[in-house]
Amino acid sequence: MTTTFPDVSISTERLVLRPFESADVPAYTEMMNDEMVTAWTSAPHPFSAADAARWVGRSAPAERREGRGIVFAVTEFLTQRLVGTVRLLGTDWHTLAVRAEYATAPWARGEGYATESVLAVAQWLFRDQKFERLELRTPADDTAAQQVAQKAGCISEGVLRNAFIARTQTEDGGWTDIRTDLIVWSLLPEDLDGVGEQLADAGGYATYTDWR
Repeated sequence: MTTTFPDVSISTERLVLRPFESADVPAYTEMMNDEMVTAWTSAPHPFSAADAARWVGRSAPAERREGRGIVFAVTEFLTQRLVGTVRLLGTDWHTLAVRAEYATAPWARGEGYATESVLAVAQWLFRDQKFERLELRTPADDTAAQQVAQKAGCISEGVLRNAFIARTQTEDGGWTDIRTDLIVWSLLPEDLDGVGEQLADAGGYATYTDWR
């Protein structure tokens, strides 16, 4: 039984989802220090260039190589600028289920890039990799992440109470931890039946093995 994802890239009309490269370190560092990313992820803060280099060079490739998931750098097709990231993690190779996380650079928000990239990954996951379930978990107050899940056609399944530690800014400009609920969403292969038109509007997608 296959227990690792192939080394691929996925493209839509506007985006290329590919493995991270060393040239992405400056843009990734900047994105991970954005206030929204700091608030709703468990990434270190401040997020240093060394943190980014370690993620790009070692941690992200190990996710795929060791069978835990796969990490995509999301870039604009025309400019090659880093738009964000989509990560598949917690892969269950027996049930063919996996969880997705995503983040978007502040300059790229409001363009539908997160939804487009999540849908492209879902199509690849279900149609090419024959997976049966994609799960998303969004903090209760992270409305932007919830909108992405809804637009991608995900179904809300329930709430994991008090299950996540988010961060909020203090009056002195620092950050403090706060506990919050997680909303659980799922996407199944049949849920994509009504979503194909959305990707068709974006030009669909194609996969490229060992893309560099």
